[in-house]
Amino acid sequence: MFSRLLKLPEDVRKAADVSSLEAIVHAAAPCPVPVKEQMIEWFGPIIYEYYGATEANGITFCTTDQWLTHRGTVGKAILGEVVIMDEDLNECPTGTPGTVWFRGATNFQYYNDPTKTAESRIGDGNTSTVGDVGYLDDEGYLYLTDRKSYMIISGGVNIYPQETENLLITHPKVLDAAVIGVPNEDLGEEVKGVVQPAQGVEPGRELERELIAFCREHLAHFKCPRSIDFVDELPRLPTGKLYKRLLRDRYWGNKTSRIV
Repeated sequence: MFSRLLKLPEDVRKAADVSSLEAIVHAAAPCPVPVKEQMIEWFGPIIYEYYGATEANGITFCTTDQWLTHRGTVGKAILGEVVIMDEDLNECPTGTPGTVWFRGATNFQYYNDPTKTAESRIGDGNTSTVGDVGYLDDEGYLYLTDRKSYMIISGGVNIYPQETENLLITHPKVLDAAVIGVPNEDLGEEVKGVVQPAQGVEPGRELERELIAFCREHLAHFKCPRSIDFVDELPRLPTGKLYKRLLRDRYWGNKTSRIV
């Protein structure tokens, strides 16, 4: 929604009186830094962000002022304690990404699924995760990089698509974007972009080349899409979250394994 507001014609934006707005709260996915910067510049220091799963196993929160001094953060813990751990369940050093765990928040249970509940816990059962990946800075602010299940493994290299999605959405010809891994017989997976063009923009090879070149200007090439498909609309849940599993299923079909 922020991206769509920012892509309104300049005269439409200037005609809107936003002086009565007291607060805007956003969540559900990390907001690209340039997008949030522009929203704060437009609406003022009234934008608040929180991060937390439906499971309520922990919550972080930040004000506009906190975000401006920690750009890209989703805030500090206000429910539970954030712990970042590696694959061996060792705590990661400050600034090093790992799985985001919350300690001491709520002791939730997945309905009729004790196995899934057990897989989300470690230790005494008071520390849980929903599989997101991120890191903490030296002041305890959390930064999300992606969800582990969305990770692309291409030629043995781990690629988290959130960074590429955050860049694509800033392009003026892009209304919405997703980045996923699709089958590649040589590499296992390759990076694919799926883009909803902005109104009036013609999809096709020329736009695909432009967007790939745009990504390569700003990111390491292995993180950039090898190809881009165009759609009328990306699948999103009623909460606004991108329904990535549905997107990926279109490319993986009936494969029972993601090992090519």
